[in-house]
Amino acid sequence: MTDSTLGVGMVGYAFMGRVHSQAWRNVTAFFDLPVAPAMRVVCGRSEEATAQAAQRMGWAGHTTDWRSLIERDDIHIIDICTPGDSHAEIAIAALEAGKHVLCEKPLANTVAEATAMAEAAAKSSGRSMVAFNYRRVPAVALARQLVATGKLGTVRHVRAVYLQDWIVDPEFPLVWRLQKDKAGSGALGDIGAHIIDTAQFITGQDIVGVTGLTETFVKERPLAGASDGLGASAAADKGTVTVDDAAAWVARLSGGAMGVFEATRFATGRKNALRIEVNGSDGSLAFDFEAMNELWVSSGSGGFERILVTEPEHPYVGAWWPPGHGLGYEHTFTHEIRDFLEAIGTGADPSPSFADGLRVQQVLEAVEQSNGTYREI
Repeated sequence: MTDSTLGVGMVGYAFMGRVHSQAWRNVTAFFDLPVAPAMRVVCGRSEEATAQAAQRMGWAGHTTDWRSLIERDDIHIIDICTPGDSHAEIAIAALEAGKHVLCEKPLANTVAEATAMAEAAAKSSGRSMVAFNYRRVPAVALARQLVATGKLGTVRHVRAVYLQDWIVDPEFPLVWRLQKDKAGSGALGDIGAHIIDTAQFITGQDIVGVTGLTETFVKERPLAGASDGLGASAAADKGTVTVDDAAAWVARLSGGAMGVFEATRFATGRKNALRIEVNGSDGSLAFDFEAMNELWVSSGSGGFERILVTEPEHPYVGAWWPPGHGLGYEHTFTHEIRDFLEAIGTGADPSPSFADGLRVQQVLEAVEQSNGTYREI
């Protein structure tokens, strides 16, 4: 090991673990960085499955005890890709040990947990960041630049939605994302957190008050693995869904803008439609992740014009392919890891910070508690 090599220990190897692993593997192949990651250990609950994940995803070793990662002198970064119910315990222990911490979103399941994590981050010698990857879509980063340089004038409206349909089928099983004790909330925290962060990132304004509603359309679902052998599950093998299926809220932002937000996993036909439109006194912009290499911009004097965000001068793009060759979902995580390592290597504070993650958690809680009444944050 050299001073420019940082050992990484990742906790969790499922969906998020897979995309994080790809980012750790690829980041130094495309970006020049002051420090380089070494993929040392992946951690999971099952010895056999974790060993297989380590071999498949490029980790040098594996363990079933996340505490052992924190104790190792050759592990400098802890990457948390677990369900939200374990974020606080792992992150606080790692920060108290002086490790750098990257934590998947939302930061925690409750404001109390997120507060404790932010306080631990403020006291730690390690750097910390929340993994809001959509900030790292080149078109979204370009949108932030346009707003920050005054292209839109005074921001007046923000409308953002995140639409998916993966649990429309009432026979879809009761996975952990549908259980409040593990996930904290449903569509609200899982995908609503993204549009909160994206809106605040692009506009540079905080959400300071909300009026919200949540709904659970399917109250019970088959327990995972419970079947009669023919693909059907008996009523006795069903469990209660304890999170929201959809959430909607109106908001006021700190700069005076009005916001309208919706997050649902019941938008039939929509797969991963994170959409945001910002209207200002001098112009507007619009983005849809299902066309992630495009940003639509209006100068206010006419309709919208498409910018294909694949030019080398666009954020992050110069490290990749020739103009016109689009990027994908996985690239956002490589950009995320790039920014995290750059901050560590230069002694800067990564963004979004745990304090930013706490702010998002406060908005989530206010929406959940609102039930049609206005909640200041």
